[in-house]
Amino acid sequence: MNDSMGNGSGKKDNTSIKRILQILVVSVFMIFIVFYPAGTLLWPEAWILIVLYASSVFGALLWLRKHDPALLKERSERQGEGKGWDKILISFYNLFLFIMLALCGLDAVRFKWSDIPVGVEMIGFLLFVPAGIIMFLAAKENTYLSSIVRIQNDRQQRVVKTGAYSIVRHPMYAGMILLFMGIPIALGSLYGLIPAGAVIIILIIRTILEDRTLKTELEGYADYSSEVKYRLIPGVW
Repeated sequence: MNDSMGNGSGKKDNTSIKRILQILVVSVFMIFIVFYPAGTLLWPEAWILIVLYASSVFGALLWLRKHDPALLKERSERQGEGKGWDKILISFYNLFLFIMLALCGLDAVRFKWSDIPVGVEMIGFLLFVPAGIIMFLAAKENTYLSSIVRIQNDRQQRVVKTGAYSIVRHPMYAGMILLFMGIPIALGSLYGLIPAGAVIIILIIRTILEDRTLKTELEGYADYSSEVKYRLIPGVW
């Protein structure tokens, strides 16, 4: 029994270390992709964004490590798997995300094409609050919330109907859409809303295709979709 417990703890530690390294790599890349186009490190809004990103992801890591290590492992170790169409969407998602961050630096700092008042930028940051709450509630409720689209037969996946999932079928995407609406505004860039819009469109397409996959391949999901009629926005869609 002791050996078994030791091996389980070691696996959890390895998953946590891997995830921490991923956070560090992404944070360093964000610093480059944001500040190099801006041409300066003197950009307070961008530093606030990066600190918020790193702290929220690290906080999520600590929470998952304690409360749902199976989900932490799923989200950390399933990279490169999933549906073929999902891999394509993720590639475009990452591309437009990078374009958005770089364009915000060019727009808000280097060339100053946009002139967004600080008060409006604060509205962008305030959107992070409901976005973060929605995404946390989704992760808290759904242990099958993988970063890729796959039916988790190895984990005996079942339909989750409680919490945020009793309101909309894809609350995580709803939170992410709010987040990407807020980021360019928080960084002071109107032009950044263009690639942000592309990211949101990709998320909507992924919602449609994932929903279709779940209806076809996950037992009980078709009935659930009849009970909870809206995918992202209550009363709308």
